Amino acid sequence: MAEPTDGTRRRFIKSSLGVATGLAVAGCTGGSSEGDAETTTEATSTEATTTEDDGTTTEEANESGSYTVSMVPVGDVTFEQVPETWESYFPGYADMGVALGQADGLSAVGSKSRFYTSYYDELDGVSLDKENVVELVGDSGIDKEIYYELDNDVHLTDPEWLVSNSFFGLEREDVEQITQQVGPFVGNTIFRRTDDWHDYRYYTMYEAFEKVAEVFRKEDQYEAFKSFHDSYLDDVREKLPAEKDRPNGLLCFAASDEPEKFSPYRINGKGSNKKQFHDLGVSDALEGTDVKGLSESNRGKIDYETLLEVDPDALFVRGHETKTREEFRNTVVAFMEDHNVASQLTAVENDDVYRGGPIYQGPVQNLFLTERFATLLYPDTFSGKLFDRSEVSNIVAGEF
Repeated sequence: MAEPTDGTRRRFIKSSLGVATGLAVAGCTGGSSEGDAETTTEATSTEATTTEDDGTTTEEANESGSYTVSMVPVGDVTFEQVPETWESYFPGYADMGVALGQADGLSAVGSKSRFYTSYYDELDGVSLDKENVVELVGDSGIDKEIYYELDNDVHLTDPEWLVSNSFFGLEREDVEQITQQVGPFVGNTIFRRTDDWHDYRYYTMYEAFEKVAEVFRKEDQYEAFKSFHDSYLDDVREKLPAEKDRPNGLLCFAASDEPEKFSPYRINGKGSNKKQFHDLGVSDALEGTDVKGLSESNRGKIDYETLLEVDPDALFVRGHETKTREEFRNTVVAFMEDHNVASQLTAVENDDVYRGGPIYQGPVQNLFLTERFATLLYPDTFSGKLFDRSEVSNIVAGEF
């Protein structure tokens, strides 16, 4: 097993066991195979909306400069200095790091193909070269040696996600050793809420974003970004049509250009991957049906006959995020228009079949996704650019 390059660089300051994990957690000094087919349904616990005295706040830095970040399921992680190098299995957390100006320190994500960085092209001075980012997941899972080779200061990944997914091939013992010998884990699986093993607190996107800001000591930058987001969202919500005039939607995954089967999501469920639909008042076309959202334990699919029974106002199909709107219409939508059953769908007849957006998303990506779906679903109300790109660029650059 490879050893850390600097054995004196990391020293454990203090640790605590997380609520739902037996992982040994330590501080740091200095430092799926499921992919887009993963689906969410109704929450298995409620959104945490208040901060209580439950060990979920960042402690003040002590005289030596160390500071502690606490996040379920790991618990307290104490840092002697701000991490410089980092990775995250989840591209949504990678986007959080980018939002805080930490792009240069990102070394790896779970799957580069699911980390959509084209959004950054519209933000002056914001960029990330994926060529320099390592992919954690290989054909046979995750080789634990990659963590030693990368030697990151912190891993912004929920360790329970790694040990609870058998495909990765990581044991709890492996994660404990990486924590002790390389650097700590800080993170919570927030993109969906359907996994039986996730029986501990969930975080909203912005609650998790705040924790990432605490790790990098960028709390002021987080507050500026959140303030921008809240103002932007307030403005959009004020202009939304009356509830009766908002569409119901069916969100699903089908990567084929000629799809016949679909993995369904439940829009009414919680999880950061559906944030834009909630914010824009899209209701769940599957409400009242016995169709369950896909999860690790439920891999069922539905066909066009089921879609026709539900007949949603809008159909959102994931697995096509690298296509343009025109490319998507010339492939997936064109196939549906020529299909004897799909062509009867109201969404197909009314040209309301859309790319569904990424599953893993962070705060920067979410700004663009909210804009995309607002202009698609409510073209009589929204058009063009709905938020100031330059202001977002300035926040990412630390100028606010």
